[in-house]
Amino acid sequence: MFACGLVLLGCEIYKQLFLYFIFFDRQYDWWYFPFQLCSLPMYLCLILPFVHRNTVRRVICTFIQDFGILGGIAAILVPDGFRHLHWSLTLHGYAWHLILILAGLFICQTGLSDPGLKGWLRTLPLFAVCCLAATAINVLAPDQADMFYISPFHDSVQPVVRQLTPILGRLPAHLLYLATVCAGSGIIHGLASIFHFYSKSPIRR
Repeated sequence: MFACGLVLLGCEIYKQLFLYFIFFDRQYDWWYFPFQLCSLPMYLCLILPFVHRNTVRRVICTFIQDFGILGGIAAILVPDGFRHLHWSLTLHGYAWHLILILAGLFICQTGLSDPGLKGWLRTLPLFAVCCLAATAINVLAPDQADMFYISPFHDSVQPVVRQLTPILGRLPAHLLYLATVCAGSGIIHGLASIFHFYSKSPIRR
């Protein structure tokens, strides 16, 4: 998993340098700051070797499995955020999200995650903390940043939710989006738990 984090880090460094020096002519666009839902597995994979408490490690692995697979599938199905910039960044986007899916499947297959309802519930506080961090970035860089697509200064750009924003309002639409993300991660977790139950591979505890 640490090697996976290093690969993602290398990809992100390339993306940031390309955007800064070539695409935006040495001006930084906070819209592309690397703190979206699909960026989190990179950070979590990099810190994983330094986390010694087994319970915390399993929470991190479960988070990468549930939210990583969800984010990877969602981005590949709706790749509007990266396919129009440059061919190399389009390739980067597809490769990045495919790696997220493969990392999640690896965690699931090797039994590094925590199956069952309790395992999923333990990931939600981590998700909440990341949402607060994303909101802080959005507030501190209000002109451009839209981390997790929940900026108080921008309407949602997510399919379906953006159509509901004029009806519900910006904040309720953002909360609905976050609830949908949690529900989606729960579905992924449920499928992984079913795999654990029927798999003959031992679950590491």
